[in-house]
Amino acid sequence: MNDKPTISIGALGGTISMTGTPGEQGVTSSLGARELAESVPGLDQVATLKLHTLARIGSGSIRFAHLFDTLAWARQQVLEGSQGVVITQGTDTLEETAFLLDLFWNCREPLVLMGAMRNPQMPGADGSANLLAAVQVAADQGSRGRGALVVMNDDIHEARRVRKMHTTRVNAFESPVVGPVGVIQEGDVQYLRNTPETERLPVPSAYRGKVLLLEHSLDDDPDLVSYALKAGYVAIVVAGFGSGHASERMRDALVAAAAQVPVIMCSRTGAGSTTRAVYGYKGAEIDLQQHGILMGGWLCPRKVRLLLSAALWNDFDRHAISQLLQAWSQ
Repeated sequence: MNDKPTISIGALGGTISMTGTPGEQGVTSSLGARELAESVPGLDQVATLKLHTLARIGSGSIRFAHLFDTLAWARQQVLEGSQGVVITQGTDTLEETAFLLDLFWNCREPLVLMGAMRNPQMPGADGSANLLAAVQVAADQGSRGRGALVVMNDDIHEARRVRKMHTTRVNAFESPVVGPVGVIQEGDVQYLRNTPETERLPVPSAYRGKVLLLEHSLDDDPDLVSYALKAGYVAIVVAGFGSGHASERMRDALVAAAAQVPVIMCSRTGAGSTTRAVYGYKGAEIDLQQHGILMGGWLCPRKVRLLLSAALWNDFDRHAISQLLQAWSQ
C-alpha cells in the first residue's frame, strides 16, 4: 500500500531549469519538470509525484496570464487528489508571484514556490536541494492552511513577508524583521509560528487596469504623477521616504491624484512598517491620510501594487481596498 502523499510539481522555467549549449554564451531555460525531479536523489521517496512543465521562461517575463493559468492548474491538481503543489520558477520575481498566487489560493493544501540561485551546471548548484525541501514542505501536514509559501535554502517563508535581498547568493531570500516562518532540518519540517488567517480573493474574470509603482527619490519630478494619470493608470503606489513620506512638491501631486484614483504610500527602505500617527509635517503620514492617501503598512511596495491590482480587478471601492490592505499587512 502506498501511503506517500501525492505532490504535483509545475515547472515555469528560471535558473533552476537553465543549461548552456557548447560554443554559446550563457544559459537558457531548457529543463522541464521531469528532468528537474529526476535530478534529485530520493525525491520519489518523499512523495508520489505528478510532473508538469507549464512554461520555460525567465521569471521577469512571467505575466498575470501565466499566473492565473498556473493558479487554475494548481487548483485542478488539488481537485484530482494532490495533497500539495510545488511551483518551480526563476527567483527574480519569486516574491511577487508567490504573493499574487497567495491572494487567490483558497485551498487548505499548501502551494509551495521555489527556485535556484545557481544553475545546474554551476559548482554548488542549489536547485536540487531546494526542490527536495519544497516537496518535503508541501507533503507536511503542518503546511496545510498556510497559503502560498516560498522555500529557499532550507528556510520557509510566508509569501507576504519574503523578499529577495541579494543578486546571487544562495541565501538571498529573507523575511525582514520577522524571519522565516519555518525551517527544514534533516528533512524535518519545523514551523516557528502560526500564519495569519486571511480571507482570499475571488479569481477575477478579467485583469485590466494599470497600477503604477513609483519610487520617490531626492528632488524628483512630481509631474510623473500627472503623466501617469494621462497615460491611463488607474491607481498609484508610491515607495516613499522613511516610514512613508513625500516631499512637499510630490505630496501636492499625490493629493491631487488621490482625488481621482486610489493612492497608497509605502516605504522604500526594505524593512519595517509605514507609520500612521508620528509625523505631522506636510507630506508625512498624518497629512497624507487626511487627504485620502492610504498607508501600505508592513507590505513592500511591489506587493502593494499586486494587492491593489487584485482589488481593482474585483471592483473594490476605496473602503474595501483599505480593509484589504489592513488584513494583508499584518
